[in-house]
Amino acid sequence: MPFRLLLTIFCLFFISLINAQENQSVKIRKVVIDAGHGGHDAGAVSPDRRVYEKNITLSVALKLGAMIKDKYPDIKVIYTRTTDIFIPLITRTEIANKNQANLFISIHVNSVKARSASGSETFVMGMDRSNSNLEVTMRENSVIALEGDHESKYEGFDPKNPESYIIFSLLQNAHLEQSLIMASLIQDQFSKGVIKTNRGIKQGELLVLWKTTMPAVLVELGFISNPSDYLTLINKDNHYRFAGSIFKAFEEFKHQYEYGSKIVADTLKDELVATPIIREEPKTETKKTEKASYRIQILAVAKILPANSPDLKGERNVRFIRVGKFYKYGIGDYERLEEAEKDLPLIRKKFPQAFIIKVEKGTIVPL
Repeated sequence: MPFRLLLTIFCLFFISLINAQENQSVKIRKVVIDAGHGGHDAGAVSPDRRVYEKNITLSVALKLGAMIKDKYPDIKVIYTRTTDIFIPLITRTEIANKNQANLFISIHVNSVKARSASGSETFVMGMDRSNSNLEVTMRENSVIALEGDHESKYEGFDPKNPESYIIFSLLQNAHLEQSLIMASLIQDQFSKGVIKTNRGIKQGELLVLWKTTMPAVLVELGFISNPSDYLTLINKDNHYRFAGSIFKAFEEFKHQYEYGSKIVADTLKDELVATPIIREEPKTETKKTEKASYRIQILAVAKILPANSPDLKGERNVRFIRVGKFYKYGIGDYERLEEAEKDLPLIRKKFPQAFIIKVEKGTIVPL
């Protein structure tokens, strides 16, 4: 068989494989909604000791699930709990992984000693050493003390010992970028909601997100320890509003998750079809092929940032690649992966969520 024909067949096969992946793997089919705490684990408790976090989270989780099922009946909604029962943190993760979910949403209510603290925030898995974030992560992780044999289940992890959190420095969340996108969309919706104080996106070493094999976020609706947030949180009508805000974020995430993946596939198809395998030309001049390079991605945002944007933290040598509706900003242009790996720890000091991407012909390709 002539080489030219063989190469054409291969390309057509590869395009059909991309189409199959579009139809099978880029759709959101399963969502796990995790109502934080439950049973003998009350979670955060109001100052008057009358209201428990576990009841608020369950109410919001069930309403969110109902909204998703009503609008998207083809999506399977899986709850970690639907009643007031205790579920170990590791079991919540296992439920998501065993069901091969496409998204994990854990819903919580915040509480800290400082009564002035107010607002909503969303966590993704990651390293952060700020005192406020550590207080939240230590509180959320302390529930494992209510489980039997937690030392062996969680590989000797002690939620009360800050030094124990060093184990998380060895973790790499392959879904961090998508988790950050979902977190950003949630915070955008919350800023328009019943508690408008937007505390932003945080990174924390949260056990409930530790071993998830899909994009995962932990949502803190507000502070039960704050007088104003407390009145908002106990109003059951607001539970629909909280659920509605997360649902709107989910709808946008679903669009980006599916549409963004299609953009990458379409770009690859265009490159395959455009290759000169079906075109014969005199070999008088060889066209120079652009080599692949490596870059360190620091942000993925829905708009072009000005050069002086605080989000860029003073970095000037920054470029972006548009994928779907998102602009993915990166630093550097490395010929070898080892060079990017060498600079990554330094860049992560300013951008903890940074990771390495491979760029070819202006397109992000699998690393």
